[in-house]
Amino acid sequence: MKKLLFALGVFAALAGVQAKAQTPEPAPLHTIDHLDLARYMGNWYEIARYPNGFQKQCVADVRAQYRLEANATVTVTNSCLLASGATDTAVGVARTVGAAQSPSLQVRFAPSWLSWLPWVWGDYWVIDLDEGYQLAAVSEPRREYLWILARTPQVSAEAYDALLQRLRAQGLDPDRLVRTRQGG
Repeated sequence: MKKLLFALGVFAALAGVQAKAQTPEPAPLHTIDHLDLARYMGNWYEIARYPNGFQKQCVADVRAQYRLEANATVTVTNSCLLASGATDTAVGVARTVGAAQSPSLQVRFAPSWLSWLPWVWGDYWVIDLDEGYQLAAVSEPRREYLWILARTPQVSAEAYDALLQRLRAQGLDPDRLVRTRQGG
């Protein structure tokens, strides 16, 4: 009986490996070609996001403010409205990865004395951005996180739907997005 259970266990494990091998991996996530960091600076409203643990307390009015510093880093100030009516704010820093106009950044909200640890930095890849720098999508290589940001609290249905189609073409699942309530 033990041999049969062992054989069934091995068979199940091999079947799982075979099934995984047959599941095609999505193509690598692509960023935009280049990012004019100075144009990207300023205020952005969160239009939608994939649910995540570090924003679970946010009920509305999620915003990000980016400020370019003299040392070419970016001060990131994220804020949101809590159920209590209070505002939660987190301040971090972002840095460009690669060339000056790279759309791949890393962001850290941990204290600066921990900045030497690679795992305190999270990928922040601009994967979609309109020519006017008004509507953006940000994700990371594993596609676990996704944010849609805009310069205004609302975007047109046409612009939003077109963005969702481009995100779907990148292997992201727009059905996972939750819309963000703006304006209290």
